[in-house]
Amino acid sequence: MFELCTESNDGKNVIISVKGEIDIYSAPDFKESLYQSINDVQQTIILDCSDLTYIDSMGLGILVGALKRVRQKDHNIIIRNPRSTVRKLFRITGLDKAFIIEEV
Repeated sequence: MFELCTESNDGKNVIISVKGEIDIYSAPDFKESLYQSINDVQQTIILDCSDLTYIDSMGLGILVGALKRVRQKDHNIIIRNPRSTVRKLFRITGLDKAFIIEEV
């Protein structure tokens, strides 16, 4: 199970926290919620992943699709504070080159 929550909007960036697990079962709801957030804002999205405990290939695919949508609007998605297991998946798949990953 996962939870997606918009934490703040400072006019330049929108911070969205992702909590729990994103897998084959929760991916459809994650996609719907994330894409709705993307449609609602015209800024760079910061995904706070400090409480994201697991993400599978389906979840990573949704993030790639979301990145494409955001870049069409000349913005970006920043992955903030991923746990080591999540960071490792980004590195193994090469997505650490596509996304901005930051530790704060």
